[in-house]
Amino acid sequence: MNTTVRPLLAALLLLSVVAVPAQAQENDMENEGEMKNETIVQIAQNNDNFSTLVKALKAADLVEALQGEGPFTVFAPTNEAFNNLPDGKLESLLKEENKAELRSILKYHVVAAEAPASKVMKMSEAETLAGKTVSIQSGEEGVMLEGSNSAMVAQPDIMASNGVIHAIDTVLLPPEEMKEDDSM
Repeated sequence: MNTTVRPLLAALLLLSVVAVPAQAQENDMENEGEMKNETIVQIAQNNDNFSTLVKALKAADLVEALQGEGPFTVFAPTNEAFNNLPDGKLESLLKEENKAELRSILKYHVVAAEAPASKVMKMSEAETLAGKTVSIQSGEEGVMLEGSNSAMVAQPDIMASNGVIHAIDTVLLPPEEMKEDDSM
């Protein structure tokens, strides 16, 4: 009996070693597929790190646009990035009378093409929906975006059904926005 049980146990052990990673890979693909079914806005709404961005998109009436077909690449400032704006800047931008400025800043973070990190790393610049170019530099430390100020990509390739999100550590300001800040 001992000679029959050992091969059976060995076969079961081998089967579990093969089956568990296969199931885990299948689950990962299912999760990735679910994320791909969500729009950029839906992903941002479901991610606590983008709650300030979602609030700003709503204030700027840009939610519907980013729920569109796309494709879009959004360099999405995290909550921490918004918290690092000068004192009072975010509160000021969220006011109705500053909607045009907020829209300009947010559109400066969006490119009308799907550019995963592998593509972004090969780019030297990108035309944003604000009609202004953002410079892109890739190096050992990662991808840096430059306009009037700089931002590092903190988390690349959050895939969406209508494009891709790259989380960044700083709110990028278009050149004229930075000049206005300097005159304050």
